[in-house]
Amino acid sequence: MHARKLTIGLTYDLRDDYLARGYSLEETAEMDKPETIEGLERALAALGHRVVRIGSAEQLVCALAAGGRWDLVFNIAEGLFGRGREALVPALLDAYRIPYTFSDPLVMALTLDKALTKTVIRAAGLATAPSARLHDAAEAGSVDLPYPLFLKPVAEGTGKGISARSRVGSPAELREVAADLLARFGQDVLVETYLPGREFTVGLAGCGAGAEVLGLMEVHFTDPAAERAVYSYETKADYENRVRYRVPRDAAADAAAALALACWRALGCRDAGRIDIRCDAAGAPNFIEVNPLAGLNPVHSDLPILCRLNGIPFEALVARIVREAEGRVEEKKNAQR
Repeated sequence: MHARKLTIGLTYDLRDDYLARGYSLEETAEMDKPETIEGLERALAALGHRVVRIGSAEQLVCALAAGGRWDLVFNIAEGLFGRGREALVPALLDAYRIPYTFSDPLVMALTLDKALTKTVIRAAGLATAPSARLHDAAEAGSVDLPYPLFLKPVAEGTGKGISARSRVGSPAELREVAADLLARFGQDVLVETYLPGREFTVGLAGCGAGAEVLGLMEVHFTDPAAERAVYSYETKADYENRVRYRVPRDAAADAAAALALACWRALGCRDAGRIDIRCDAAGAPNFIEVNPLAGLNPVHSDLPILCRLNGIPFEALVARIVREAEGRVEEKKNAQR
């Protein structure tokens, strides 16, 4: 396709803005830092595009009402409220028929709910750990899964709600941790069979039959004696001291990549993102979760890190995302002729 120079709007949630409004560090964990916005702006400008900062969904509403229009919106806005928060900006842009990067509102809403996503993955015949969903701590007694189990909020990202306590070994621990997560996050809790094997995160690009694996990396904790170490928000924030990433080239890595690609296609994700895979006791890979709106901090986010480890510079990743979305820009242009 002929490369076009586009006017690209940039939607995002700046963490400092929400902290200034009184929200906590945990509540704003998924929001972006200024260097992320600046890095994307530089990368897009280097591709020859004109970049216009829009900001949050609220700011997008104001810009649209004022007549703002763009050839494409590069959307990394996470939102703050409700299970459909990641679908809000895509839905607004669909209403105005403005093309944007990453997945559509249906995929964004589905994949934020980890339990519903696993239901779709199972229906597609793909491997994921057995699980249960708790609406109330009193339901913990009805969970019929072998211990140990792993608990997390059903609709959070960036490792929020995940800690050493997430792995539970008894009904009493299950009730205690479930009650804490339910009260703290005000949403259902996902309970899964704990998978003790290797952990991979896989980068993907494209959509449908054209989707492909960009690369993957394996997560290694720097303290091998830390039996209860988990890939939590705190671990990700301090990854340089707590974990080491490497690019494995073996049969297990190939199987993890193949499973991730099949899951990406089954869920209908597009442009770019990440899927987390963990192996069971027999070494078989299992789907954990998908992030179709992966963090894009050029230095610290997992997708840019794994791309860098696999020989893909940040600028090339951004160019690939825009190239995928440009097809929708062309479709709109042709429809208007």
